[in-house]
Amino acid sequence: MKFTFHRLAGMIAILAVVVLSHPRLHAQFGGPPSPDSAFSIPIAQLIQPEELSRILQAKSPERPLILQVGSRMLFAQAHITGSEYAGAGAQPEGLNQLKARVSALPRKTFIVLYCGCCPWNRCPNIGAAFNLLHQMGFTNVKALYLADNLGTDWVDKGYPVERGQ
Repeated sequence: MKFTFHRLAGMIAILAVVVLSHPRLHAQFGGPPSPDSAFSIPIAQLIQPEELSRILQAKSPERPLILQVGSRMLFAQAHITGSEYAGAGAQPEGLNQLKARVSALPRKTFIVLYCGCCPWNRCPNIGAAFNLLHQMGFTNVKALYLADNLGTDWVDKGYPVERGQ
């Protein structure tokens, strides 16, 4: 019986380490994410790079307004074709810039937000920007899920990019 108990305790300890060290699992099991965390965005509101690329290539009338809410320097280096810089979501002045950009739009406008500065689990910008748009009453907002960063998850995969601005 001791052997079984110790083995079970060891397995529980290993599981706890795995859960607490993995950001996605920690957010899921370690308590609610902070309001401005990327993990505060519901999974149903995420859009994958492949899906956004297909939408852009289709040139349908349902093209979203694509707003980059990360750093201006990242935007100048490379950004999704047709996207606009809307201010860093982690900064009050960035959120004000985003608010000014969308304030006159119909609340049903299809908007895709992205950052891409760093891995999703550490992004300081996307959650705050996403939450601001929902507080403003926007109902068709998606966040582009970039697991690692814009370079790895968009540029390196050959999806459409522009440089400068």
